[in-house]
Parts: sequence; structure tokens; C-alpha cells
Amino acid sequence: MFIRKKKNASGKISVQVIDKSSGKYKVVQTIGSSADTKKIEAYEHEAKAWIKKRAGRIELDFSNEVRLAEQLLDGIQSFTLVGLDLLLGRIFDRIGFNQIPDPIFRYLVIYRLAYPRSKLKTTEYLSRYHQIDWNEDQLYRYMDKLHSQQKDLVQSISYKHTLKVLGGKLSVVFYDVTTLYFEIDQEDDLRKTGFSKEGKHQNPQIVLGLLVSENGYPLAYDIFEGNKFEGHTMLPMVDAFKQKYKLKHLIIVADSGLLSQSNIDQLLANKDEFILGARIKNEPQAIQGKILGLSLENGQYAVIEKQSLKLIITYSKDRARKDLHNREKGLKRLEKQVRSGKLTKSHINKRGYNKYLKLKGELQVVIDRERCKEDARWDGLKGYLTNARLDYDSVLANYQHLWQIEKAFRISKSDLKIRPIFHRLQRRIEAHICLTFVSYKIYKELERLLKEKQTQLSPEKAIEIAKSIFRITLQTPSSKTTVQKTLINTEEQVLLAKTFNF
Repeated sequence: MFIRKKKNASGKISVQVIDKSSGKYKVVQTIGSSADTKKIEAYEHEAKAWIKKRAGRIELDFSNEVRLAEQLLDGIQSFTLVGLDLLLGRIFDRIGFNQIPDPIFRYLVIYRLAYPRSKLKTTEYLSRYHQIDWNEDQLYRYMDKLHSQQKDLVQSISYKHTLKVLGGKLSVVFYDVTTLYFEIDQEDDLRKTGFSKEGKHQNPQIVLGLLVSENGYPLAYDIFEGNKFEGHTMLPMVDAFKQKYKLKHLIIVADSGLLSQSNIDQLLANKDEFILGARIKNEPQAIQGKILGLSLENGQYAVIEKQSLKLIITYSKDRARKDLHNREKGLKRLEKQVRSGKLTKSHINKRGYNKYLKLKGELQVVIDRERCKEDARWDGLKGYLTNARLDYDSVLANYQHLWQIEKAFRISKSDLKIRPIFHRLQRRIEAHICLTFVSYKIYKELERLLKEKQTQLSPEKAIEIAKSIFRITLQTPSSKTTVQKTLINTEEQVLLAKTFNF
């Protein structure tokens, strides 16, 4: 970019900033126009300042600019990616993960957020952008250390920071599980076939349990064998969490997949309060009759006493429309399969919309229309089973926080690419999950800070901008002085640097 002074039709001199990087002259900024010599000089100074701020250049006063440029290029010692450390590294330290002194841990976490590929790819980035060379053996030795010595510390750091964010009080925790499959044929002690939430029933998998606070801040995690019933994972994990941090009173919130009579009995025995999604269609006939006998309008609720528990039933028109839409969509797909004549008696089961199939005669599979009509009576109804000493609004508000844990799994699987997991050994699988847990914690803190600072940036956008911020280190041609300059050029980079004060 350069400054051009141009006389216009009125005889005034216009001071402009011109860009010719594309091969054509383009006016990128008009500073001002005047016939007054002093004003024109002032505009020139303003134009120089504008270019300097825009381009982030080191201004050195040498007469031969071409020769200077060549000398400066020859003097470049390094060109380092620093934006990620300025943004994510500072959050890493702020949370307290710098208590783990191993630099490889820091980089593995930061690069999982920025470039969520294999850890061996991370070593390529470190070599390219930081001149750090770690080989595969060093990487795997550290992962073994992370599993054996630092997993508990990582979760303690996350818990303590979350407690600080919440003002020192944790009263409600949210629990859910997901499954992570492996593209292998053979099972082992951990990776086993089971019910897959991703529809990969033929693949060995593991079950991942995650405990979060309100707003989705991660507290703890654990992994279980792939064939373990998800309902049997909640209490061991919650009990271990309470014991570790000496917590006496917590309200536990979980969806209907974690609902079982044994869980309820144990929660009551432990004197825990809970809010669980209810399987209202599986309730005893007497209670089903009470539910279907309710005449609820949109947004209304009713409470049915169930021994020492409360069964709260709500009705939503939006949910009713969604239930109807999903059922009709499922039935259309089922009708197409029935017409194909390929369905057999073995397809009549309780999986999905197959529950609407029945056998006509000895061989013909048809759709049970009466069953469909019966199901339609439940459209828009949802239940919550609780013993919590909370009013209805608080029960519902707490349960609705469960979507945060679904978001956590979605971010982990899509943005942080927790899958595919290339490791074979259990300790390295656990170390991989640990790195993803820490990365998600930093993601959530970045999200919180962006909201607190009232910016329109998403965490993904902030990370994308940080990936474009480099620092150049060079030696000046005359004095041989080493100069460092962080290149913050674009409006987005300036915004991010201003927001996070770097």
C-alpha cells in the first residue's frame, strides 16, 4: 500500500491510500481533501499511521526500500504461530492446567482445539510452527504418564475452576452417556459390542459417561465397557465424584435412559435428590390412566403422586407437532418396506417404529393402525420423576439444562473429533479421552468469556482468527538487533486482540 495525492475537479488535493497487490490500483481509504498545505501534510501523516496500523509493519527509515526489503527478508530468523497460545494458552493457564508442567500436554490440548486430527499430526504442526521436534515414542510415553499420573489432577483442576465460575457453590449436576465405536473386528476387555447410540451395533465400542454443571461446564468423566448398560454407569460415577470432593448434597439430573428402579432405590437410600426423565408409557396401568385422563393446555402441568415421589406431567403443542411429524415420517418409511414384501416376522420388535408392525395370518407383516392411534394419545406429553424439594419451574429449568451435555458430546464428536480413536491399548484410549475432556473445558471457558465480553464471536470463529496470527523474528541489517513483531493486521485480528488484551 502507498499514499497518492490527487487533484480533483475543485482544485483540492485528495490524500488516498492505494493498494496494488492485485495488479490494479485500488483506493482502499480516502483520508481527506483540502487546498490548505498544512491540512494536506496532516492527511499524509494520518495516511501513514493508517497504513502502519493496517499492515502491522516495522517502520525503518532507509532510503533504498527495495534493498531494505531484501535485507529484512534475509534477516528473518523465525515465523511462529502465536495466536493460539495468546488465546487458548492463556485460557489454559487461567483455568490452572499449567499446574501440569509438561509442555507436550499444553500443545496436545491446544492443537486438538485448533487442528483436531491425530496426535501425530500435532507433532508435524509443532515442528512447522514452533521448531519443536517430538517423535512418536515421546508422544506415547507422555500419554502413558497422563493416564497413570495426571488424569485425576486434570479433573480436579476442571472441577475447582468450574466451582469458581459458579461462585463457589455446586448444587446440581447433570449426567449422560454416549458411545464411541472402533473400526475393528475383535473385541477386548474394554471394547465390546453393545447398544450403539451411533447405530454401529456391529462395531466394538466403549461407553463414555460425562458429568457437567449447569451451563455445561465439565466436572468429571469415566469410560466403561462397550456392553455395559448405561443405567449402571451413573451411580458409581456420581458416588465417586461426591466422595472425592466431600459433597453431601447434590441434585442429580439425568434423562430417561438412566431411569431404572434399582437406580431410584439406591438414590433414595443415599438420600440424594434427583430429577429423571420419566418413561410415562411404561408406567403401571393405573398411572397411565391418570396421565391420559389429564386435560392439559399448552404449557400446563400436573403432578401425580407416586409413593414418595412426584411425577410431573407437562404438555406442549410444539412437542405434539414434533411427535406427530416423527411418527408420520417413520410410518412412511415403514409402509415402503412393507410394500417391498421383504419384512419378515423377525422384524417385529420394539426397535424404533418396528413396534407398529404385526403379523397377519402366518406370514404377512402389516402395520398395526390401532397401535398408531393409541400412541397418538401421548403426543405432546412428557414426564419428570423427582423427589427434589423444588417448585415445578425449577424442576423443568434444571432438566432442560441436559441439552448442554448433548452439546458437549456433539462438540466432542464433531468439532474436537474425539473419533476416530486410533489407539489400541486401554491406557492410551483413556489418555485420548482425557485430552478431549481438557480441550472441551477450554472451549467452554472461551465460550463463557466471549459471552461475558459481549462479542459476536463464536468459539470456533475466535479460534479460526487466532490461527492466522503469527510472530516474526528478524535481525535488522545495520545494527544486527533482534526484533520481534506480532502481525495483527486485519480487523478481525484487531478485534480478537482487543477483546483478550494481547
